[in-house]
Amino acid sequence: MARNSAQDNPLAPVTIAVGQEDLLLDRAVREVVVAARAADADTDVRDLTSDQLQPGTLAELTSPSLFAERKVVVVRNAHDLSADTIKDVKAYLGAPAEEITLVLLHAGAAKGKGLLDAARKAGAREVACPKMTKPADRLAFVKSEFRALGRSATPEACQALVDSIGSDLRELASAVTQLVSDIKGTIDEAVVGRYYTGRAEASSFTVADRAVEGRAAEALEALRWSLSTGVAPVMITSALAQGVRAIGKLSSARGGRPADLARELGMPPWKIDRVRQQMRGWTPDGVSVALRAVAEADAGVKGGGDDPEYALEKAVVAIARAARARRG
Repeated sequence: MARNSAQDNPLAPVTIAVGQEDLLLDRAVREVVVAARAADADTDVRDLTSDQLQPGTLAELTSPSLFAERKVVVVRNAHDLSADTIKDVKAYLGAPAEEITLVLLHAGAAKGKGLLDAARKAGAREVACPKMTKPADRLAFVKSEFRALGRSATPEACQALVDSIGSDLRELASAVTQLVSDIKGTIDEAVVGRYYTGRAEASSFTVADRAVEGRAAEALEALRWSLSTGVAPVMITSALAQGVRAIGKLSSARGGRPADLARELGMPPWKIDRVRQQMRGWTPDGVSVALRAVAEADAGVKGGGDDPEYALEKAVVAIARAARARRG
């Protein structure tokens, strides 16, 4: 039976999942398997590593069956296949078997590029699975997870979740699923805070937020909690630097709508609103003082001083005082 090889058809004869993000690669495989088993509950799934696919193996797996059974053949790390096996795969791409879906997982780098090019030339369905190294990419991922589950989350909540969980996509996806399962209605920043307070990234940004708001006592309390739970001092200096720089950027920018300022300063619109609230007591001199305090703390925690904790406490107090300069 002929099959539609359109990019949106999981049962296309060949799918190539390209990239190095394990969660997305696993999802690409699962999508094909689920579609195949929806079409035939008895679908046979063969999940192989590159070293398990030897010359001749693919021919055995894709040979016609007396029972015309549907089959999914998954090849992981296809970029590591031997030259002889790649020849077999390329030959198969020219005449894929009926009722069989071949799924190739490829890192997308230079190694094994000939196989990747051949699959694309043959019209394989392609699924992008890039490693998400940028915070903006992870933020977009979290938003898409909420949308896929049919739930609404505020931009602040999505950002707080990224700040709290960090870079692990599996943990981010799991956190979204947990929140959707437990919480009714729109998920906001307060909900995320209740669930994930104490995570390393969240702790460091809490210290920074309280400091740039001029709330010295709360910032010091958050600092001590963060350090006691094992947060690296360098993470805290990084968060402090980001907080003060955001104040400086916005205070020197021309007035305008959050969306316009977001484009100009490279910040999301929701952060523009938050920083506007935080900068009310700041002066240009205060920003300079705070930046110097952060630089001194950074040197202190990276070996320039004997007591990183004291260096951080000094910076937090200096930033909080600078935040209140205009208020006297």
